[in-house]
Amino acid sequence: MIVQRLFNTLIFPALSGLTLVTKVQGKETQYITGIGLDGVTRNLALDRAPALYTGDFGDCLGGQSLLNVTKFDAAFYYDNSTILFHLDGTTNIRNEDIMLYISVEAYGESRFAMTVNPCNVNIYSMCPLSAENPVEAYALFQIGPQQVSGIPQIAYEVPDLEGFARIQIFANSSQTEIGCFQAVMRNGNSFSQPQSISTVLGVFTAVAIIASFATAAYGVSIPHMRSHYAHSLSVLVIFETFQSIFYSGALSLPWPSVLPAWWSNFAWSAGLVPSASVARSINSFVGVSGNASQVGGAGSTVINNQGGLTQQIYGRSIASSIFKRAPEMIKDAVQALAKRQPYDPNNPYDYNWNGDPVQPGMPLPGDWTGFSGELSDLSIPAPNAFIVGLIWLLVVLGLVVVLTIAFKYSLEGLVKLKWIKQDRLEYFRSHWMGYLSLAVLRTLFIAFFSITTLAMFQFAIRGSAGPTAIAAVVFIIFVVGMGGLVLYALHFRLRSSTFSIDPDRILLRRGKVLGCIPCVVPVRLSQLKEEELGEKPAGSLPFVRWHFVDNDPSRRNVHQDEPYVKRFGWLSARYRLSRWWFFAFWLTYQFIRGCFLGGASSSPLAQVFGLFIIDILVLVIIAALNPYEGQRNTALAVWLLALSRVATTGLSIAFLPDFNLNRIVVTVIGVVIIVIQSLLTIAVMILIIIGGISSWMSLSRNREYFSSQRLEGVRIRYFEHVAQKATDEPPPPKPKPVSKAESKSGSSDKFPEFSKEPYFSVNSVRRAPKIEDEGDDYLAEITPAHIAGSATFTSGPMKRASRAASVSSKHSVSSLPRGARVHRASWSSKDFSQWQADQDRPNPALVRRMSSGPVHIRANSANIAGVLQQPSVSSLRAGTPISGSRPMTPTREVAERESDLDEVKGTKDDGENGNLEDSQ
Repeated sequence: MIVQRLFNTLIFPALSGLTLVTKVQGKETQYITGIGLDGVTRNLALDRAPALYTGDFGDCLGGQSLLNVTKFDAAFYYDNSTILFHLDGTTNIRNEDIMLYISVEAYGESRFAMTVNPCNVNIYSMCPLSAENPVEAYALFQIGPQQVSGIPQIAYEVPDLEGFARIQIFANSSQTEIGCFQAVMRNGNSFSQPQSISTVLGVFTAVAIIASFATAAYGVSIPHMRSHYAHSLSVLVIFETFQSIFYSGALSLPWPSVLPAWWSNFAWSAGLVPSASVARSINSFVGVSGNASQVGGAGSTVINNQGGLTQQIYGRSIASSIFKRAPEMIKDAVQALAKRQPYDPNNPYDYNWNGDPVQPGMPLPGDWTGFSGELSDLSIPAPNAFIVGLIWLLVVLGLVVVLTIAFKYSLEGLVKLKWIKQDRLEYFRSHWMGYLSLAVLRTLFIAFFSITTLAMFQFAIRGSAGPTAIAAVVFIIFVVGMGGLVLYALHFRLRSSTFSIDPDRILLRRGKVLGCIPCVVPVRLSQLKEEELGEKPAGSLPFVRWHFVDNDPSRRNVHQDEPYVKRFGWLSARYRLSRWWFFAFWLTYQFIRGCFLGGASSSPLAQVFGLFIIDILVLVIIAALNPYEGQRNTALAVWLLALSRVATTGLSIAFLPDFNLNRIVVTVIGVVIIVIQSLLTIAVMILIIIGGISSWMSLSRNREYFSSQRLEGVRIRYFEHVAQKATDEPPPPKPKPVSKAESKSGSSDKFPEFSKEPYFSVNSVRRAPKIEDEGDDYLAEITPAHIAGSATFTSGPMKRASRAASVSSKHSVSSLPRGARVHRASWSSKDFSQWQADQDRPNPALVRRMSSGPVHIRANSANIAGVLQQPSVSSLRAGTPISGSRPMTPTREVAERESDLDEVKGTKDDGENGNLEDSQ
């Protein structure tokens, strides 16, 4: 017992400490001495990262190599001019002396080449090459300055170095190539950062989805909810932007290595989320087969020696010679073909920069041609692309259903717990099934372009029957289903309209571009207003106008038609009143674009130039239509996205093999494309932030005050902007700027301008003294009554003017009998100016900005301008907004207008009673 306690308290902790010390010592950095190109001797860490190193590798003889390779690592250490070479594998060549040829190619030119005799560098497993000995080649080569000079300095720093290292194996007896393996070169810098870039973009997209859903779910009035939803940033446009960037690589062009790496950050938006487990699980179904742990055509796999001289030149190892040493060979082969061990940080000679054998179905490393080359950066074989995209689409649809249901019942639980009010999001809670179905349809609408493009790409590569059949079924469902819904949405609205063809003309009017460059602007005659017809055009052309005429002139417009908005608002809600049908044009354009990208991959020339022409035509058409109601959607979809598409496709023409440009020039053009698309991405992120703020303001439209006082004025202007855009009319002209002299002398509220007619003006007033002016009692009685004072507004909400300060209440400040007339003391010019200044005292900024009418209602009816500008009761009944009222939902606005109507009625009755009393 005592011995056991001593062991547990003393010996066991000591042994644990010794073990810990051993581990710590194993982690210590070890150094070697190296001489650099400058002749300086330095201490270099063993675990330092090389300047250039290899990544994934494959068989550059197309599976015909007579070796099976499980490890091919090569690296160049610039600090001591050393090349590391590591090759593991097996062969079933009987006995052959070989030579190795190691080369490095970067940007289309050979940068380094070296011939190696394995026997001279102590690579005994390849001296000679024999089926009895597994290949375990590890060597370090010292090279001189002349060989290093062939590698440009930019290769050590430029992201995604375009190059590869290749080792070729030649038999001495026949001087023929019996093996070739190629690995992509890297330098540690890359534009491919999906863990960071994709995550950030996903977070921003989630913010846009929440903001868009909030504007669609908040409120009680369908037209008002639609108007605010139209000004939130469209999730469809965001996904269209990211998908457009990613599918730029679907063109069948030899891309520079920087572009597929950059595009891999946007693959998630197209439903192509890199997942090795998902890709491996469907390999057998899509017809992809092979050993993922090795590359080559020998060893444990069946040798494919058709179409070559290898069998005629070299004899294969006969079965009898193999079976003699079967136990030893099987053991060595299993060790050689097994997956490489994971990185051991305690081993100073181990490294983690190595690559792996290329997955079956992937192109050769270092080849980024077409869509297959882009997918290789995602580790997704081309035959797997459609099925992978379909799987992730089903996952997203499931998430949409689950999150919608969870949100609905979470709200119900919060209401029962009384953590939120009973009427919070009441419309969504009572119509959540409709929201769920529309959310699913909207998700499918967003995925239309990606799924149709992947389906047509599946047809183009002529994959196996199973995935091709599924692609055909899904393609028909999307095209017929979405196309049918779009046609039904058009028919539902236009069924009571008549198609009309009227003559029209295109007027060539003189204008200016950027405000200074004269040009001729084509304008349709039917689009001009009466006041614009007076200008004489430079010319005209005959044209025809196609439009639908509603059979019922009193029918509500499409955005006020609540049944239509409820059913098809997910298609038309974001577009202008006159462009509500634009969703049909968008679907047609996306389908045509998908046909070029996915279906025309076998004809690069037609694919690139056809898509370029289509993008230019669509840019012109969308710019002319200007379909979006919200300014942010217009800026992103009409200008930024359309222009970036045209620029990207136009620059991609330079990548056609017919031009045979230098690969360095091609890389520079690729960097230009990355700059354009990165600026577009930054703009999307900024617009998402602004859209989130505007949606926050939309959710506060039923609140009297905003949480941020600094944004109060912005919120008011935003509400006025939303209301004005809903009418689809051009905004009113801005008032002319006031000069400094006028701003100093005059007040902010001006009298309305009258037409020039005979008039007179009172410049000064002088009254002769009378007998009653000498009475002190009379002067004391009337002096305290500031009849000329006007009502003072506070910074809070507008309230009804007090009768004590109105002209109609003058009888309440005098002790004279009702029938007696009150005589005012003498008025001087100074008194008159002071009275006028009091009447023209400006209202608070909040009340003035919230006014949706032309002017403010004066609280003092004695002000002539206030009487002229005061709205009538009939106008209030007709729905004219009261000045000072806040733009809220129609339900709130109706109640507010009724209260204001009663207030105006009461003010009018007070004025009438005061006039009767004054006349008595």
